Amino acid sequence: MEITTLAERPELEAALFDLELSWPEFIDNEPIAQSLWSSIPETFPEFVLVATDGPDFVARALSVPFASRGSLPATGWDQVQIWAFQDHATTEVPNLVSAIEIAIHPSRRGEGLSTLMLDAMRRNTRSQGFSEMVAPVRPNHKHLEPSTPMAEYAYRIRDDGLPEDPWLRVHIRAGGTIDSIAPASMLVAGSLSQWRAWTDLPFDTHGPVEVPGALVPVTCVPAHDQAIYAEPNVWIRHFL
Repeated sequence: MEITTLAERPELEAALFDLELSWPEFIDNEPIAQSLWSSIPETFPEFVLVATDGPDFVARALSVPFASRGSLPATGWDQVQIWAFQDHATTEVPNLVSAIEIAIHPSRRGEGLSTLMLDAMRRNTRSQGFSEMVAPVRPNHKHLEPSTPMAEYAYRIRDDGLPEDPWLRVHIRAGGTIDSIAPASMLVAGSLSQWRAWTDLPFDTHGPVEVPGALVPVTCVPAHDQAIYAEPNVWIRHFL
């Protein structure tokens, strides 16, 4: 398998988004996911990694450079993309890189490719002259406990001292450390009819609604014909 930057393999740009993320449908309606995220390959090709196995395109990893504004933002995944594109437009000099996502071809999941792509992302960040990479991590088992506060879930550890969550564990094994919680890393808001279409749930009762794939409950407000999902992520720092 070969892992390179998109800048080195620009002919793979058209195939990048053939790899589907394992996110629930409602995340596709997240404003930043609909706008800036798809422009990362064109704007930051040297921070996009592509993995091929012979003729097959098997994985991608997206990251963005940005200028730090102090502590890592509570609005995590959304905010670092906004800053990255703002900085690019104003020629602000970035001093930090944020991971955005890793996607693996469905037929190759379970082979440890996510670990390989994370390691490649760390090495690429270092080769681009940065000494630190951060990641607003979406723990991949948190959806099984939507009512558990992320601040409690993220810090659970096993007997060996590693996080209980598998994806957090991969980051810590790679050399990362948990920095903080991003309580509103992604935000999805919509009318009740939109949420019904996205989830096949009734959304007719005021209060929290547990939605398959959501890390926390969605807040339903029938009186205002709206429901809002604020997804928490876990900020991880990788010193390189």
